[in-house]
Amino acid sequence: VQMVESGGGMVQAGGSLRLSCAASGLTIWYLTMAWYRQTPGQGRTLVARLRWMDNSTFYIDSVKGRFTITKDNARNTIYLQMTSLKPEDTAIYYCNEDPPGAGYWGRGTQVTVSS
Repeated sequence: VQMVESGGGMVQAGGSLRLSCAASGLTIWYLTMAWYRQTPGQGRTLVARLRWMDNSTFYIDSVKGRFTITKDNARNTIYLQMTSLKPEDTAIYYCNEDPPGAGYWGRGTQVTVSS
């Protein structure tokens, strides 16, 4: 199993980014997938989740209304559209199942938001 995250970068506060996560070795169609983020000295924390059975979503309070998680089953890829970015969104972003598969972590993609 391999997750390859991309789309990160450096943006100013208020900007937008779209992250992608291409999964191989597993089929996301019937999995609950999620985005996580990690800041220096902190563990990875859940940011957003997309349930496969009903496409329902969950977001942590700090990103509600600003981030949107979606997926493309045909491309076996999940996305995180991030708008109105804030400096506190600065982190390395990862995708994985929810709950996460221990061996499925990719290298992540760095998002840096400047004030």
